[in-house]
Amino acid sequence: MELETRIVKAEKGLDEAVSLIKKGELVVFPTETVYGLGADAFNGKAVEKIFAAKGRPQDNPLIVHIASPEQVRDIAVDVPSEFFLLAQKFMPGALTVVLPKSDKIPFVVTAGGNTVAVRMPDNKYARELIARSAPLAAPSANRSKHVSPTTAQHVYDDLKGEVGLILDDGPCGVGIESTVLDLTSEMPAILRPGAVTAEMLAEVLGEVSLHGKELKIAKSPGMKYEHYAPKVTTVAAESVSSAVEYYDGMLAEGKHPVLVFRDIYRDVTQDRNLVSLGVTAEDYMRNVYSALRTAEKLYDVIIIETLKGAGIERSVMNRVVKAAGGKIV
Repeated sequence: MELETRIVKAEKGLDEAVSLIKKGELVVFPTETVYGLGADAFNGKAVEKIFAAKGRPQDNPLIVHIASPEQVRDIAVDVPSEFFLLAQKFMPGALTVVLPKSDKIPFVVTAGGNTVAVRMPDNKYARELIARSAPLAAPSANRSKHVSPTTAQHVYDDLKGEVGLILDDGPCGVGIESTVLDLTSEMPAILRPGAVTAEMLAEVLGEVSLHGKELKIAKSPGMKYEHYAPKVTTVAAESVSSAVEYYDGMLAEGKHPVLVFRDIYRDVTQDRNLVSLGVTAEDYMRNVYSALRTAEKLYDVIIIETLKGAGIERSVMNRVVKAAGGKIV
């Protein structure tokens, strides 16, 4: 049965959201990274509804969101001291940590695995919802494999009829999914880069691996399937000149292309269709999903700028290369 989907300001919708979670229903909630589609992480039947609403494969695990670092003891066992060191510096924030799973967490959350991904979001409404109801198992609140949502309207566009309540707290401040760090491997390993960079983590842990292996049972989201993909042809441009050459070639073929670039290249892009990513790498990260969603509605070929470098640039490019299906021009 199709649901009536409502967007409600987060502060006004919290009581209803708490009630829905306690009843085993889904709620969309804001975080600093992207909007999440949440269910009670201890309620396997409720969590199953997430996969149905998104069209998400059951072997793609979910992140459990907590309201305080101490809640991790209900979610995981044998929690190492490194978790609490990381929590002091990065929680609340855009860091997810993979730990050994507690028996309280049903296997539907972990895709059958014995590890669980845990994070504490840096959004007061998200944490209040969790504190008043339960830890929330939640992926991004979009159709599976589509571009992640950074506004309530993005969620509505993808999940209208699949979820009843969307809590709206405006655009997400970070703009890409959290960093996922595996603490169950021999060396702490980044399974998915994000705004908390390898360099930042190394300052706390001393050493971090950037090459988390793709396992038969995935330890975190984003390891097994294509993600972040617009509905139209998308390529990443190695340089401004290659972007312009590809753009002009598409135009000659009768296509309707667009450059998704930062404003610093407006002297080159001014006579061509442009969706702006802002100015800095931080702007790019915050705006990239919104820009891709805007572009796919108006154009049939997206040519997106690539970034060079480590840190945030590396994290953003992880998403961009996946959005482009690995195609670089």
